[in-house]
Amino acid sequence: MREAVDFIAGIDIAKLAADPRVLVATAIVAVIAVIMRWKFVILLIFGIGAILAVARYSDLGEAALDTRMYIFVGGAVAVGVVLIYFLFIKGD
Repeated sequence: MREAVDFIAGIDIAKLAADPRVLVATAIVAVIAVIMRWKFVILLIFGIGAILAVARYSDLGEAALDTRMYIFVGGAVAVGVVLIYFLFIKGD
């Protein structure tokens, strides 16, 4: 159990997101989700991808309160609004 916790704690999200195997697996799951019309899976992939894109764009190297933090917070709020709209407001 300790080894699993150490492995998870040592994962670099940016490297994992850029790994070709992860990208191919995500693309396959996304295609299957679109074909099967799995709304929650599609929105989960969108949410994770959008947050990673916002984090990469805002380039949060240090946790200082400057314009990069405002970009990240604004992007995260925008992603949240889109997810809330498609999950709760827009009907099938």
